Amino acid sequence: MIRSASRLAATSVALFLLASPVFAQQAAPSASHMAAGREVAISSGMSGAFDALPGPLLGRLQRMSVTNPDIQKDLDAVVALLRPEVEQKKQELIDETARILASRMTEAELKEVAAFYKSAVGQKYVQLQPAVLDDVVRQMDLWSQRTSEFIMSRAREEMSKRGHALH
Repeated sequence: MIRSASRLAATSVALFLLASPVFAQQAAPSASHMAAGREVAISSGMSGAFDALPGPLLGRLQRMSVTNPDIQKDLDAVVALLRPEVEQKKQELIDETARILASRMTEAELKEVAAFYKSAVGQKYVQLQPAVLDDVVRQMDLWSQRTSEFIMSRAREEMSKRGHALH
């Protein structure tokens, strides 16, 4: 019993020591660290993906089933009024992205990444990224199909050696 308690205590201390850096990293990042994270979120094109979010949210409001045409006109006006406010709320998502980046990378690392994205080659990378990702997704689909066929072919071959037929 005493030996188990000693092991438990030693394990607890070891886990605490191992986890201490994790807890230390979870402290709120400084303003400059957050600024570096924000710069990476924006310059990397990551925040550009957020641009498409407000439209469907406002569109859902705009498409509400309204039987009175006068109400629809007012609803359209309200959507137009809300659009800048919703766009401003998008900044919250950019700030959260900056916080996430700052929690995983040092300020110096984020500044290096931001410098890359500001460079000519970094800007080219951001510009090409959507098309590259489309190509990668297509290649993943093709690879999945080919690999699935390979797996079935090999499985049939191996099962045949064992006297079983897979169809």
